Parts: sequence; C-alpha cells; structure tokens
Amino acid sequence: MSNPQQLRYSKEHEWLSVVEDGVATVGITEFAANALGDVVYAQLPEVGDTVTAGESCGELESTKSVSDLYSPVGGEVVEANQDVVDDPSLVNSAPFEGGWLFKVRVADEPEDLMSADEYAAFTAG
Repeated sequence: MSNPQQLRYSKEHEWLSVVEDGVATVGITEFAANALGDVVYAQLPEVGDTVTAGESCGELESTKSVSDLYSPVGGEVVEANQDVVDDPSLVNSAPFEGGWLFKVRVADEPEDLMSADEYAAFTAG
C-alpha cells in the first residue's frame, strides 16, 4: 500500500493534507479503511464545529465495527464531504481522493504527525 508522500499521518490512522491558506483536508488512511472493512455509514463533523487534535469528532461504521473518527489537528470545520455521507464506500475505494472526510481551518497542528515513510514503518510493526 502506498501512502502519498505529501500528506502527514496520525497514530489514529488519519491523514492531513498540507495546509493551504490555513485550510487542510482530513481523511482516513488506506490501512485504516482496509482494517475497517466496507464502510456503510459516516457521521462527520458539521461546518462550524470546532475539532480538537486527538479527540473524536465523528464515526465510521463498517460491516465489521464502528470506529471513532479523530481529528489530527485542532480548528474549525469549513466543509464536510457530503459525497462520503451519501456513499460511504468512497472511504474504501478512494481514501486519498474522493473519500476525504472534512476540511478544517487549522488553529493548531501537533508536532507528532508522521511523514509517509514514518507512517509506513508505524503500520508495519
């Protein structure tokens, strides 16, 4: 599995795009999507919600289990991916493209986000 080099990764298996104009995109990794199985329901944070790095801000339900969604950064949600709400399978089929979850105006970015290579080593062991 190939993790895009330009993204940053959390230990909770979320990815974060590079911040542009203060806004970053958040999704779950291919590793997490595979572990979850077929995602059938997505509860995402709503526009205007404040999220805190490392804290639950929604959930993903699959045929195997329900998993909390954690924000890798703190800030205000500026967009939720309605396509994923309408078709949660996008999380499995395109976790780094159309399966992104929400966009956040970043207020704080933790120091412990990993590079693609660091995340690959983290998930390998």
